[in-house]
Amino acid sequence: MDSLALANAQLNLQTAYKNFFRDKSIGFPKFKNKHRDKKSYTTNNQGGTIRLIDSKTIRLPKLKEVRIKLHRQLPKEAVIKSATISKTPTGNYYISVLVEFEADIKPVTPTTETVLGLDYSSKTLFVDSQANNADYPKFYRQAEAKLKKAQRKLSKRQKGSKNRDKQRRKVAKLHEKVAHQRKDFLHKLSRRIADDYSAIAMEDLNMRGMAQCLNLAKSTNDNGFGMLKTFLTYKLTEQGKQLVIIDKWFPSSKMCRFCNNENKELTLSDRTWTCSHCGAELDRDINAAINIKNEGCRLLGIA
Repeated sequence: MDSLALANAQLNLQTAYKNFFRDKSIGFPKFKNKHRDKKSYTTNNQGGTIRLIDSKTIRLPKLKEVRIKLHRQLPKEAVIKSATISKTPTGNYYISVLVEFEADIKPVTPTTETVLGLDYSSKTLFVDSQANNADYPKFYRQAEAKLKKAQRKLSKRQKGSKNRDKQRRKVAKLHEKVAHQRKDFLHKLSRRIADDYSAIAMEDLNMRGMAQCLNLAKSTNDNGFGMLKTFLTYKLTEQGKQLVIIDKWFPSSKMCRFCNNENKELTLSDRTWTCSHCGAELDRDINAAINIKNEGCRLLGIA
């Protein structure tokens, strides 16, 4: 192990202690678990110790030249700052290279027509302000039967045996495939949205809390709505566009988009409702998405 990898581990420990003393609810720093924690380390570039030799080879400290499959070309005149080497449960190794470069980003001025509101939907990932939905394929649900069978076999294998390790890899490959399918779908979807609109408005939802409290853990975790928000953030920023985050207490579902009357008696099971003030028939999700868009326009200063 090179010295900078150990130095980064020490810095991570110091950060963990600072966070603990700043906010006791975070919890005291814990030792890494041999079997559960992510196997990775980070090392810094010093005088070319990390450099891309060609599209098939990278040089790393101590490891020298390592054969790779390059997923994306580095930007021109980019300076390599560090590299994180990680190992997945299936036995694959990945190198994440951090680079620094200058980009000429020209800000885009949004208009009412180029702002899109997204309302989270457990069934389809989201419903937008134009009454379209993402039609998310639910990859975890598709693989659930295979996972159930593979995990049942794993539970019967003797701990420490080679057969258990083989079966563990099979289960890990199924989980990894689902994760890759989800990430691929969200990347393509976020790229399409970021290219078509100048600003996106979304609610600041606590996805972990929703999964724990509403009996929707499988659907919420499978959708990857938080991952979509992360992808949209950097894809919009690199084009000079904006992601507007709406406060989670904003009554997007309960407020009528025509007269702004708030229906405080609306429950989660009510998918459609009638406004008592103006009599409008409202679809819960479409109404919420339009309200999110209107609030986003207000925060952006668009009339």
